[in-house]
Amino acid sequence: MNHLVFRLYGAMASWGEIAVGENRHTATYPGKSAILGLLGAALGLDRNNEKKQTELATGYTTAIKLVNSGQLLKDYHTSQAPDSVGKFSYRTRRDELVVGKERLKTVLSSREYRTDFHAIVAVTTTPSACWTLQELKEALLKPKYHLYLGRKSCPLCAPLNPRVVDVNNFREGLDCYQPGALLSDEERPEWSCQSRWLAEDRITHYYWEGDLNAFSESVAGFDPSQVHVLTRYDQPFSRNRWQFLPRQENWWMCNREKD
Repeated sequence: MNHLVFRLYGAMASWGEIAVGENRHTATYPGKSAILGLLGAALGLDRNNEKKQTELATGYTTAIKLVNSGQLLKDYHTSQAPDSVGKFSYRTRRDELVVGKERLKTVLSSREYRTDFHAIVAVTTTPSACWTLQELKEALLKPKYHLYLGRKSCPLCAPLNPRVVDVNNFREGLDCYQPGALLSDEERPEWSCQSRWLAEDRITHYYWEGDLNAFSESVAGFDPSQVHVLTRYDQPFSRNRWQFLPRQENWWMCNREKD
């Protein structure tokens, strides 16, 4: 079965959790809405195009291999923006500062990020998929909109290197994918090698949709009794109303040093 596999790496990333008030937390890995948002931006889908956004949300299943969850970074964030009285829409940042000058307020928030985040993503189609995996791959290579890791202030710091591979399950696709080193160790002193500055987590976490067979065969150290089922509110329902449905996701982790 074909799987689209690609890499996510950034010096900073933020995978939004449910936010109330001024605190904007981050999860340790991207939810399905974040992955679909990345694909939608690459395809050039407008956020207000409810029909296309729904087709994207129902057409694919995802899996993630967390290579390095990174370090938690907290930022006390301040910004100036005019209030929204009268439902007036400011089209640019200049409009906010010039046209809305009399209504400028200071917005305070506490935001979280993950530094040196690194993960591998796998995507498969459902029967209702409107774009083939090859079309998604081409879109990731030549995205229509800017791609970022959760927030616009968190750009990609390495090529996605998307590939379509024919494998039996998610784990096979995630483990056989070799996107290349982030830092070249050739002609570099030992103290500056990737294994020191961008080391992988000792425990590898896998998250996926679907049943156990969609992830792995019961061999190669995979024990189905160790799988946990999580519920995340990250299944897009309405982009216009910013609503998400609960989604069940499987979680399994293994110690790389024992492999």
